[in-house]
Amino acid sequence: MHIAIVGVTGLVGQVVLNVLNEFKFPFDKISFVASERSVGKKISWNGNEYEVIGMQAAVDSKPDIAIFSAGGSTSLEWAPKFAETGCYVIDNSSAWRMDPKSPLVVPEINADSITKETKIIANPNCSTIQMVLALHPIQQKYGLERLVISTYQSFTGTGMKAVKQYESERMGLPVEEPRAYHHPIFENCIPQCDVFLDNDYTREEMKLVHEPRKILRDPALRITATAVRIPVHGGHSESVNVECKSEFEIKDIQQLLSKSPGLILMDNPSTFEYPTPRLAKDRNEVFVGRIRRDESQPKTLNLWITADNLRKGAATNAVQIANYLLVKGFVS
Repeated sequence: MHIAIVGVTGLVGQVVLNVLNEFKFPFDKISFVASERSVGKKISWNGNEYEVIGMQAAVDSKPDIAIFSAGGSTSLEWAPKFAETGCYVIDNSSAWRMDPKSPLVVPEINADSITKETKIIANPNCSTIQMVLALHPIQQKYGLERLVISTYQSFTGTGMKAVKQYESERMGLPVEEPRAYHHPIFENCIPQCDVFLDNDYTREEMKLVHEPRKILRDPALRITATAVRIPVHGGHSESVNVECKSEFEIKDIQQLLSKSPGLILMDNPSTFEYPTPRLAKDRNEVFVGRIRRDESQPKTLNLWITADNLRKGAATNAVQIANYLLVKGFVS
């Protein structure tokens, strides 16, 4: 088993290494891959020292699995080259998510969309992953009619540049240009995740519209979203208003979610028990709480969902996909 970590020097790449350790993922060889400016850099991991190699060298080494966390343009250029060698590419960027030939996978929901012939597998947007994990059990029992989503997303989701901007602002130092955000992120909320599109929604907001439809296999699901960046180190939070197709009881929703894989129910307001991003930090599970009926219209409820965006929102989900390939015997 030969696994390659592409974008190993980035935030998600580093978490992928941690998750591989925690999952005790079996491999005989691992390649650390990054852009040309990082080639030759030495990285210590698990008591060994690894030299970072470039993209072509990684392709030539013919890994069995490559986990990409290197940005959309890199994935568009290089994922097909890896795939041509027979490698399974698990891509964390948005490059392949809406490609009809590439499955968009949350293993607890739709791992069955991966076949032995699938060579490029898309990892969904971090906010999408945690949301659909909570929505899928509800969809299966009650159906979904409409979603109104508001997100409160950690600045770490923007990458290393955002972390540097936050730390500089926190310490009162000049911010390195070009900055990650047009506005300060320290002690602030920015109602813009990614760039604005022609419809005045951001690209992040439209990911929350399109991706759940593909994962949940419901192209007609009505969705609207507002995505906000907040000064939290680890973890995305979401308030989701869920209109179902059939009526429900709140206690049945709670019981349903408490038994769903990958979810932890925290829903006892009287004892201040509900999820927070600080609680979710460095955890692989998705937390859900504040479950309550929407009293303004029938068959509708509200959910509060949190998860570590670098874990289940990226690295953990990718490693779970890799593990599925192993369990199915697609790689060995």
